[in-house]
Amino acid sequence: MSHEIVPVDPIDVPSTSYSRPILAREDSPERHDQHQYTRSLTFREHVSEPFDSERLPATLASEIQRFLRIANLVESEEPRIAYLCRFHAFEIAHHMDRNSTGRGVRQFKTSLLQRLEQDEEFTVIRRKEKSDVRELKRVYHAYKEYIIKHAATFNLDHSQREKLVNARRIASVLYEVLKTVTSGAGPQAIADRESIRAKSEFYVPYNILPLDRGGVHQAIMHLPEIKAAVAIVRNTRGLPPPEDFQRHQPFVDLFEFLQYAFGFQSGNVANQREHMILLLSNTIIRQPQKQSSQPKSGDEAVDALMKKFFKNYTSWCKFLGRKNNIRLPCVKKEALQYKTLYIGLYLLIWGEASNLRFMPECLCYIFHQMAYELHGVLAGDVSMITGEKVVPAYGGGNETFLEKVVTPIYKVIEKEAEKNKNGTADHSMWRNYDDLNEFFWSIECFELGWPMRPEHDFFCVEQLDTSKPGRWREKFRFRKETKKTDEEMEDDEELGPITEEQIKPTQRWLGKTNFVEIRSFWQIFRSFDRMWSFFVLSLQALIIMACHDVGSPLQIFNANIFEDVMSIFITSAFLKLIKGILDIIFMWKTRTTMPINEKKKQLGKLGFAAMWTIILPVLYSHSRRKYICYFTSYKTWLGEWCFSPYMVAVTIYLTGNAVELVLFFVPAISKYIETSNHRIFKTLYWWGQPRLFIGRGVQETQISQFKYTFFWILVLLTKFAFSYAFEIKPLIEPTRLIMKVGVRNYEWHEIFPEVCIKNLLFPPLIVKSNAAAIVAVYFMDTQIWYSVFCTIFGGLYGVLHHLGEIRTLGMLRGRFHTLPSAFNASLIPHSMKDERRSKQRGFFPFNFCRGSDGQKNSMAKFVLVWNQVINSFRTEDLISNKELDLMTMPMSSEVLSGIIRWPIFLLANKFSTALSIAKDFNGKDEALYRRIRRDEYMYYAVKECYESLKYILQILVIGDLEKKIISGIINEIEESIRQTNLLEEFKLKELPTLHKKCIELVQLLIEGSEEKLPVEKIEEQHSKLVKALQDIFELVTNDMMVHGDRILDLLEPLEDSEEDTGIFMRVIEPQLFESYGERRCIHFPLPDSTSLSEQIQRFLLLLTVKDSAMDIPENLDARRRISFFATSLFMDMPDAPKVRNMMSFSVLTPHYQEDINFSTKELHSAKSSVSIIFYMQKIFPDEWKNFLERMGCENLDALKREGKEEELRNWASFRGQTLSRTVRGMMYCREALKLQAFLDMADDEDILEGYDDVERSNRPLAAQLDALADMKFTYVVSCQMFGAQKSAGDPHAQDILDLMIKYPSLRVAYVEEREEIVSDNPEKVYYSILVKAVNGFDQEIYRVKLPGPPNIGEGKPENQNHAIIFTRGEALQTIDMNQDNYLEEAFKMRNLLQEFLRNRGRRPPTILGLREHIFTGSVSSLAWFMSYQETSFVTIGQRLLANPLRVRFHYGHPDVFDRIFHITRGGISKASRTINLSEDVFAGYNTTLRRGCITYNEYLQVGKGRDVGLNQISKFEAKVANGNSEQTISRDIYRLGQRFDFFRMLSCYFTTIGFYFSSLISVIGIYIYLYGQLYLVLSGLQKTLILEAKVKNIKSLETALASQSFLQLGLLTGLPMVMEIGLEKGFLIAFQDFILMQLQLAAFFFTFSLGTKTHYFGRTILHGGAKYRPTGRKVVVFHANFSENYRLYSRSHFIKGFELIILLVVYELFKHTSQSNMAYSFITFSVWFMSLTWLCAPFLFNPSGFTWEIIVGDWRDWNRWIKEQGGIGIQQDKSWQSWWNDEQAHLRGSGVGARILEIILSLRFFLYQYGLVYHLDITQSSTNIIVYALSWVVILATFLTVKAVDLGRQLFSTRKHLVYRFFKVFVFVSILTVIITLSNICHLSIKDLIVSCLAFLPTGWGLILIAQAVRPKIEGTSLWEFTEVLARAYDYGMGVVLFAPMAILAWLPIISAFQTRFLFNEAFNRRLQIQPILAGKKKK
Repeated sequence: MSHEIVPVDPIDVPSTSYSRPILAREDSPERHDQHQYTRSLTFREHVSEPFDSERLPATLASEIQRFLRIANLVESEEPRIAYLCRFHAFEIAHHMDRNSTGRGVRQFKTSLLQRLEQDEEFTVIRRKEKSDVRELKRVYHAYKEYIIKHAATFNLDHSQREKLVNARRIASVLYEVLKTVTSGAGPQAIADRESIRAKSEFYVPYNILPLDRGGVHQAIMHLPEIKAAVAIVRNTRGLPPPEDFQRHQPFVDLFEFLQYAFGFQSGNVANQREHMILLLSNTIIRQPQKQSSQPKSGDEAVDALMKKFFKNYTSWCKFLGRKNNIRLPCVKKEALQYKTLYIGLYLLIWGEASNLRFMPECLCYIFHQMAYELHGVLAGDVSMITGEKVVPAYGGGNETFLEKVVTPIYKVIEKEAEKNKNGTADHSMWRNYDDLNEFFWSIECFELGWPMRPEHDFFCVEQLDTSKPGRWREKFRFRKETKKTDEEMEDDEELGPITEEQIKPTQRWLGKTNFVEIRSFWQIFRSFDRMWSFFVLSLQALIIMACHDVGSPLQIFNANIFEDVMSIFITSAFLKLIKGILDIIFMWKTRTTMPINEKKKQLGKLGFAAMWTIILPVLYSHSRRKYICYFTSYKTWLGEWCFSPYMVAVTIYLTGNAVELVLFFVPAISKYIETSNHRIFKTLYWWGQPRLFIGRGVQETQISQFKYTFFWILVLLTKFAFSYAFEIKPLIEPTRLIMKVGVRNYEWHEIFPEVCIKNLLFPPLIVKSNAAAIVAVYFMDTQIWYSVFCTIFGGLYGVLHHLGEIRTLGMLRGRFHTLPSAFNASLIPHSMKDERRSKQRGFFPFNFCRGSDGQKNSMAKFVLVWNQVINSFRTEDLISNKELDLMTMPMSSEVLSGIIRWPIFLLANKFSTALSIAKDFNGKDEALYRRIRRDEYMYYAVKECYESLKYILQILVIGDLEKKIISGIINEIEESIRQTNLLEEFKLKELPTLHKKCIELVQLLIEGSEEKLPVEKIEEQHSKLVKALQDIFELVTNDMMVHGDRILDLLEPLEDSEEDTGIFMRVIEPQLFESYGERRCIHFPLPDSTSLSEQIQRFLLLLTVKDSAMDIPENLDARRRISFFATSLFMDMPDAPKVRNMMSFSVLTPHYQEDINFSTKELHSAKSSVSIIFYMQKIFPDEWKNFLERMGCENLDALKREGKEEELRNWASFRGQTLSRTVRGMMYCREALKLQAFLDMADDEDILEGYDDVERSNRPLAAQLDALADMKFTYVVSCQMFGAQKSAGDPHAQDILDLMIKYPSLRVAYVEEREEIVSDNPEKVYYSILVKAVNGFDQEIYRVKLPGPPNIGEGKPENQNHAIIFTRGEALQTIDMNQDNYLEEAFKMRNLLQEFLRNRGRRPPTILGLREHIFTGSVSSLAWFMSYQETSFVTIGQRLLANPLRVRFHYGHPDVFDRIFHITRGGISKASRTINLSEDVFAGYNTTLRRGCITYNEYLQVGKGRDVGLNQISKFEAKVANGNSEQTISRDIYRLGQRFDFFRMLSCYFTTIGFYFSSLISVIGIYIYLYGQLYLVLSGLQKTLILEAKVKNIKSLETALASQSFLQLGLLTGLPMVMEIGLEKGFLIAFQDFILMQLQLAAFFFTFSLGTKTHYFGRTILHGGAKYRPTGRKVVVFHANFSENYRLYSRSHFIKGFELIILLVVYELFKHTSQSNMAYSFITFSVWFMSLTWLCAPFLFNPSGFTWEIIVGDWRDWNRWIKEQGGIGIQQDKSWQSWWNDEQAHLRGSGVGARILEIILSLRFFLYQYGLVYHLDITQSSTNIIVYALSWVVILATFLTVKAVDLGRQLFSTRKHLVYRFFKVFVFVSILTVIITLSNICHLSIKDLIVSCLAFLPTGWGLILIAQAVRPKIEGTSLWEFTEVLARAYDYGMGVVLFAPMAILAWLPIISAFQTRFLFNEAFNRRLQIQPILAGKKKK
């Protein structure tokens, strides 16, 4: 009997287990062990079920999982083999963990042992051979023969390929089991399983390139460039012998040599080997091939890679003055090998560096040392000390590099990160990634040595305490470490200053390097000191000019005015002194690492600054109005020179600025000086800036510099003109009047009683109170003018670049005929001849002539691509089946000749219109022809209908006579057309009748198709068809043709023959088109042909389609996508290369625990409000309808009945912000590449056959397409938690696996944390692992061990960093999991990648910015606002940032990185905890500082989701504001501000932190104004101003507050928003949308967002507390309860809103009556609006916020929350106390200075009490200080009362409740008695009670704030307990005040309806059913 084995198919495994392989033996010497395990147990009945192969102990999974999976796979056919595999798995598990100490190991081993016992006897019976060894050999050889037979076959279908892969996997596992069994080595064989597994070459897991012997037959390995790259890597000739490295076999390739030489991990080597080959192959194919040179040499490719990889390294060496260690031999072939080795060495270092990848110069240091060793090894150098060959210091064993090099440095990073204390510690207390990396910017880094010295200070992570107690502790620790006794210590020394020798053994903490991140607003001044100095000096100059009433700029050259203006340089000197002092203070903690020259420079700068602050004022005061004048005899423009010593000093003072100005105009020279290493230039540059490795040479070209300089000159001129005319000059006259006013009486106690002091202080105080707000606006309004000019320039740029050229369906139809030419010009690769032709861009249309000569099939390519795009719309359910038919374009051979049959939606109603024209037309044929031809689509419709009818009749009519008649009619028609007498020969009035008959005919043909027509109705349908043809014949011949008798004459011969047969025979003879006997006149049913059916269907649509087809697609998203795709074809984009010649790229998506797919349970669950599926049906009704149509179901229940739950899950998930949506979108890139590769290679016949058909039928071509796609595109999803989810059986793991199965080229990288048994103790070990799906299971490809947990910094960048080693290609696109992509956009990726080869100014791009479309803005008003706000930034904003401002950075996604540039410069983000909270933007900063170039491209867009609820939006805004505050204190912003030229620095400031700081200034300006007015009103000074100075309204104040409202109301974002909408949708729509947004309370939203930004930005700079705030990406619109809103907005909005209202109320109560109410209203309108918005917006934008039932529930929840006691483990959403403590978290890590500033700011609340108590009627106008003292007595009494009530509650409320009630009554009566008594005796009025509340409530809050600031001092005392009681009372009171209006409004039903309308107006406009969603009703 033959033992042939057919590879098994994958088996379905129950969801509780996964399944697959392992091996065991029976005849081995270890057989007795098996009996020990099995014979002691009772035999049980055999159960043939798969054993769970997926949920395994983490310590064992990687070693045994493959055996268990194969066991499950072969069990049905070969049960004994399955048993042996499982037994082998058990042996390995037992060998790895004999004591079962690992987590879950004991349970697993017990379960597996029980299964082995059950299977033993049963499988022995089923065994086909006498022994297990023979059984193994039989099965193994059968699979081996199968593999050999089918391995070289290309044309395997999917199932055959799956079987072959299975066969390889099974054979590989069986080989390992067989070798272990037959080796007879017992446990030794188990221990050596890695070497045994390596020898099995049947199945070696691979990523892209199957580099094992079994993969040589795969298509990708046959590509010439791959072969050339492999040959380069495998060129081992001339390497040292392997025996030198304890290897007994020759090296396979250069990477294996490096592995053995330096001790790299095998997984890292395999990964980087493939990485290197792919890089080489992609570089080789793009190198220009010369005829004289061989294309496979690869020299140019390796040189190109060398230049990219080592540019940063060579720059580093030059910077440090060291010669690089890349040393090449003279022989060309040897040089190629050396270069490859150096690149490979760097890749291996980088691939194993883990967190060190964030430290590029640290990697340079490591590479520098190892490259030196590599050269020594290759050259065979001999050590002069030992006389032996040089060997690497860390070479040899496995994982040596990780343990000896990476781990020590990693431990430093880890320990420093621990000192961060989760973001609460001060940045100066620990070294972040930048500090550690910048250590390698100094020559001292070489003191580390090689091997590295562990005692070096770099490895010290503990700070040395040099305080006196600290010195004692150091002495004690030193004594303990040296094991000295007390007597020895006493004999050694007397306690005194600790000596250097004693400190040395404990090392010295190096501290910060080059920069210290100190929390202070002074950082803003320090980073952008030139800007602030410029604004301050300009303000001073403007004030001087206004004082002199200067009306023209030329007047400043007047001697007196000019002399006064020159005083600004004194101010400049003082500002420089401040800058010098700040530099020393802020850099103090870097003193240990700062070079001595840098210290001298800092002190020198401070000394010079101090000197000038003395010299300039002295000379100015001495030489004022004293000039030395020189006269000339010539009348020149100089006239006469007059100058003073002060002017001479100023000239000398400005010498440095003059040099900078000269260098500014010559940026090339400036760049050369900065980057030069010549000593002269280094000395010159040293004084200006600290010499750092980065930030040098960032200058732009002369043209770029001119553009942004021109922009900013316009902005600044406008700003200063406005400020002078409307803010500063109007303030001068009121100031003069105020200064003349004297003081008589205050209305409160006079602090300075002396009249002279009052007269000195009073006017300046008034002036300051008025001017402070104006000055604040002066420093803020540049942001406004920037926004205005951004709108203008951005709009102009958009117009010039064809943005919005096609924005409506009408415009699309009008321009559709140009799309094929535009498509050919943009997206089709051109021949060499075409590439020489120039394109016309800009204002002129495209020259679409190219392609006409050598690319006749370009039209066919357009049709093919267009149809694929439309099919993708149908797959995504954006369009229906009918719309699909109307939008697709038929593919036929005519297309190759350039004839296109346009999609029917273009021809909608064109034929009917033509019929109407022709029916009533009077005139000549030429006129009719011209009229129809005037509309091209009408002409095409008429022509196609005619041709289609001809074609159908030719097939349908087969009778000889009938064919003759049809031909005759056609000939008559065509002849009349040629003779231009159609109108004379035919009566066209009958055309509508003919139209109806043709429709009837075609409908009969469609109904009569063979599939649909029942047999019994064939004759009936046939008769109808004959009747229709006869009717058409009669209509044409009798009613339409003038000479119809010509056609009837054709029937005469037949009639003559009929006369001879008699009348009887004539009656029964069949009529025309009828069939009789065997004679058939028509072919019915028609032949079964897909193309014929499609043509008939299209003909029917042409005949019947109405005007409604002009509005398709109906789906708004489909319309937008088509319009943008069409528009982008006319934009300026690089020419498309062929796929084989394009740049390769990867996509990387980080994923944590977000949704992958909605589960079935989640879809139908309605816990929060409504179910997700119900929500989706209502929000996407058209797409739901299309989905049901595609599924062939009528409703949701039908879907469930037919088992299409998985399709339902996908449909819903693709409409949420899920990972599956992102993966689907990004995998379109691969689909597009395959289609484009097909178009590059396919001939005309293949194109006509269609892409899908060719891919199915032509397997070799399909394999080649897959190979090209694999070589060019890689998608890696970094699922950080995938390993933990697999182990825990989390359904998310299965969802990820399903994604990999659905998209076979998808790769998932994850971090595995597992315990390994070391010395019988478990230790945690971490691995980076890459997996792919193989036959339904995840297959591990690479495993790289990590030095420790990778997430020691910010989560997202660390997640990206661990996975980046698995990416491939020359470009890398970063995509977040809330993004989407589209097929039509993916076609433009190869064009986009060509941007890297373009020079943008001085250098090619290193980051390509892309446009984003916000796809979550279509339902609620908030989502709409957020969508438009985000759209304006990612379009018009970034457009201007990139060009002309040249300061675009990286804003997260979906930018494309120059991958090699960034992996050699620190990666694609920064990861230091807290400081790099906005991790993405730091990649842009880093790139710019390292002389990269960032561009922005608008011809390609990517979808992006945003938060749609107010709470989620606010959390996002808070996170961004936190991130910006951290950026403010970062070294990156400081260096950009210092290194950029002045105007580029302005761009950097106002487009980054400047926006947030300007927002903060605007709010501070309001506070300054209001508190200034409060001071004037309460002190009585306002009355003095009005009565004596006659100052009523100050125009500049009104202007300032109007400017502030411009920012407050969101107009900064509104202007760019309107411009962008106008460009893309039309300015009428933009204006309408803007008005509609205001009606939907957009101003409320933007004002509220302003409060969020300013609160979190200011608080974080002051106190810290920045953190990531998860917003959630929910799809359901939900109601947030009152307590949640209060928690979120209490401190950021409500407190400030109440404060502003109290300020306004007090001002209203006590302002002087002569002030006009109109002026008051005008000035304070924006403040009222802001305060009310901050109080009301959370409830206005809260769905169902005014529904009575919900309001009642919120009130109960609020009371429960406010009264609940907190404690350990109680979350803040459960208890007020827990929330209150968490709300103060930012203060816990706050410094002393910040706490003092917090106390100072809190003192403002005491102003109310001090001012108001003197305005009480009870005081009887007394201003004695006793009044104020008595007010404190009242406050104290109030506090004691509150404390007494609280104490009574604690003592009596539980057990003596009645006593407690009586106590409260007593307190109440006592208070009432006091009030009545005071009313009668002291005339206490009701007004006094109100004013007292206004006075004392702020005081109480101020005391609470002060107590919080000093909490560490009072915590644990009764004072702190009272503070908590008081704070709870305040929060409860504020909650009641906020809740009361809501409860009142909830009684009015119209309020709730109005709220729903403005919240969901967009949904109502789209007729979406939003009410059921809000009501939370599930669909019945």
